[in-house]
Amino acid sequence: MHVLVMTVVHNPEDARILHRQIRALVDAGHEVTYAASFTAHGVVPRPWVTGVDLPRAAQRKRVAAVLAARRVFKRMRGKVDLVLIHDPELLFAVWGVRNSPPVVWDVHEDTPATLSLKPWLPSLLRPPVRFLARMLESTAERRMHLLLAETAYAGRFKHAHLIVPNETWVPDSVTPPGDDRVVYLGWLSRARGVLEAIEVARLLQPYRVAVELIGYADPQSRPLLNQAVTEGLLEWRDFMPNDEALKRLDGALAGLSLLHDEPNYRHSMPTKIVEYMAHGIPVITTPSPRAVELVERYESGVVVPWEDPKAVAQAVLTLRDDVRERRAQGARGYASARANHHWPNSAKRFVAQLEDWAGLLK
Repeated sequence: MHVLVMTVVHNPEDARILHRQIRALVDAGHEVTYAASFTAHGVVPRPWVTGVDLPRAAQRKRVAAVLAARRVFKRMRGKVDLVLIHDPELLFAVWGVRNSPPVVWDVHEDTPATLSLKPWLPSLLRPPVRFLARMLESTAERRMHLLLAETAYAGRFKHAHLIVPNETWVPDSVTPPGDDRVVYLGWLSRARGVLEAIEVARLLQPYRVAVELIGYADPQSRPLLNQAVTEGLLEWRDFMPNDEALKRLDGALAGLSLLHDEPNYRHSMPTKIVEYMAHGIPVITTPSPRAVELVERYESGVVVPWEDPKAVAQAVLTLRDDVRERRAQGARGYASARANHHWPNSAKRFVAQLEDWAGLLK
């Protein structure tokens, strides 16, 4: 099977797209052409895919990227067995093209709910754009196959669709959590707690507990982080490929998840929590419902109030001073991640479903 995978929004090194789904397809013996914004992100395609460069869709500049993706889709439609898209913008790139192969949209997030998180979108335009997003989802369900990243997304659609959860690769063994460094892995923005993370670093500095942030920061957060680095408050590693970033979790005291109470986060599982557990470190999280469910079920971390850096810092220091509990939480999280959230457990179902839609299993 030859699959065309396309994204103009996500970094080409996106964990879900490249390190889980594409890798699963390649490991199963399938050929992948990967169309993404390699140059715009300063990324070189992995040798196990055929890379096609696309412009990046960012903020209000999206039309050129969608048109470029449409040209690639038209050129490749007779050469591939299936197309997998990862952005709602790309619905416009694939609709209305004759003689196209089956198209699959991987629904990563609650598209209407994310509009409150886009500062570049004027508030007056958000209601009509939200209505348009709902219409796009309804139309997409009628015209193509869907995959969902969360069970909570199922309520937005009329029919049942395969859930491909945001699981992770869980290593065979892990290093016990240490006592002098906490980490954050993921996108950095105000809604994801960047201000709280900076303040936590300030509060922990006298106790010689370092704060390390790993991930791309939005334009509003980058100056704040650069200033914090200049002041010596924390270490910020910009976007790193997922396989490299995950290594930075090993031996940390705890992993932070400081999401705000936003509609898009209320029903989503923060992937970083599963990644922290997979690397055997305790989780410190704000009380988004899915995060609380996971941490409390497996006793793998601590829940702190919304937007409360002092509570976060206190949780860090409590874990630092209790080595037995710190290691117990890390061990319970690791065992649970290995048993319940190891990506290979879902990879076979994902590949088999795409093979079915491509007509290979008939």
